[in-house]
Amino acid sequence: MTVRPIEHFIYGQRTQGTSRRTHEVYNPATGEVTAHTLLANAADTEQAIKSAKQAFPAWAATPPIRRARILNEFLQLVKKHKADLALAITAEHGKVFSDACGEVERGIDILEFACGIPHLLKGDFTEQVSRGIDNWTMRQPLGVVAGVTPFNFPVMVPMWMFPIALATGNTFILKPSPTDPTPSLIMADLMKLAGMPDGVFNVVQGDKEAVEVLLEHPEVQALSFVGSTPIAHSIYAKGAQSGKRIQALGGAKNHMIVMPDADMEKTVDALIGAAFGSAGERCMAISVAILVGDVADRIMPELAERTATIKMREGNDPEAEMGPIVTAQALERIKGYITQGVVEGAHLLVDGRESGVGSHPDGFWLGGTLFDHVTPQMTLYREEIFGPVLACIRVPDFATGLELINKHEFGNGTALFTKDGNTAREFGRQVQVGMVGINVPIPVPMAWHGFGGWKKSLFGDTNIYGEEGVRFYTKQKSIMQRWPESIAKGAEFTMPVAR
Repeated sequence: MTVRPIEHFIYGQRTQGTSRRTHEVYNPATGEVTAHTLLANAADTEQAIKSAKQAFPAWAATPPIRRARILNEFLQLVKKHKADLALAITAEHGKVFSDACGEVERGIDILEFACGIPHLLKGDFTEQVSRGIDNWTMRQPLGVVAGVTPFNFPVMVPMWMFPIALATGNTFILKPSPTDPTPSLIMADLMKLAGMPDGVFNVVQGDKEAVEVLLEHPEVQALSFVGSTPIAHSIYAKGAQSGKRIQALGGAKNHMIVMPDADMEKTVDALIGAAFGSAGERCMAISVAILVGDVADRIMPELAERTATIKMREGNDPEAEMGPIVTAQALERIKGYITQGVVEGAHLLVDGRESGVGSHPDGFWLGGTLFDHVTPQMTLYREEIFGPVLACIRVPDFATGLELINKHEFGNGTALFTKDGNTAREFGRQVQVGMVGINVPIPVPMAWHGFGGWKKSLFGDTNIYGEEGVRFYTKQKSIMQRWPESIAKGAEFTMPVAR
């Protein structure tokens, strides 16, 4: 097999840059190396920043409707090439093809929202705020902005960022994960085909070295990040120190409370899909089930049976329900958490370490894993695992379950399954989590609402995408205006007031 290089995309063309450092790209299902990502050095990253800076004045001056039309052309091309993007995701990430298609669809949602952004750029106007003076506000782009995105959604998460940034008049540098970089180049090629001016959208393949340049360079005005909490916190601190706007989304430990009145069959369906979809490699995956009262005794046998029979296949197999773990390193890390859970006394009902796919013995396979009798003191409960591991906790009542959620350091997503309206209402009001589902296991907001957690799941003042994304990528300017005919003679030494 020929191992191809994964390049950068700078000023409208692919380039290998000057660095010769590389990162191996695998097919997780087979364990084979399929490509080498070229890792940018400081010079390569600065070249992308220079490209974006050069393109900014003309792009910012382009009427918003014309920017939206180019993005609409890109939207149509993404729809046309949805399968190509999904196949690239499956090949390098490992998630099943239908899930990859769903990821692209969610990215399309953001693109469609971005095409309607011109009306959100309207300012406010007040006539005669004082005698002969009018006052209005407008929103203007920041300049060069960047996005650093994770491996688990190589299409959707970048689309949380760059469509909003471009529609509001900024130029953009994407630094995707080197683990599955091909979708970023497909999107860059489609952007070029859509008529995007050179330099407006750039892709820098890389690792920490590229990120450090983006964080420190004075021309980069803002940076969006999605990844683990330690790195999100570090990026937030360094970016703020450099005077940049930062939105940094971190880790998660999403809980689902199951009340005794919930529909148990539908609840099992929800838990299986939310815990094990995409091999649990989602920041919105349910990783803790809080089982109230007698729910555990009623639900655990079915939950264990369903967990043990999940169909693990290569992602392109139409019968596949779950694919492999993204890398060998991630696989070993998750196995370590399972071992630690057993050592600390949790009851291991289904052990995914015993699973595999016979036709691909070298792939990074791990089956669904189910623990019962987990306690809040266990590592299994406290830390983000980011794999197909579901920890079940038994509690006597709703209040105890709610308290567990509110005490946890993460506050990304949560869910409640119940038929009782008052319980649902109180859960929505009292839970200290940014995204809440009532009988919805993965409550990812739609494009016009915005995405963001609380506590250590988000560092920054605004959610990502939606109207908050528009505010993040623009700055407000206020203008007060009067004309000579209305200006009284003589200097004024007091604070101006309305009169």
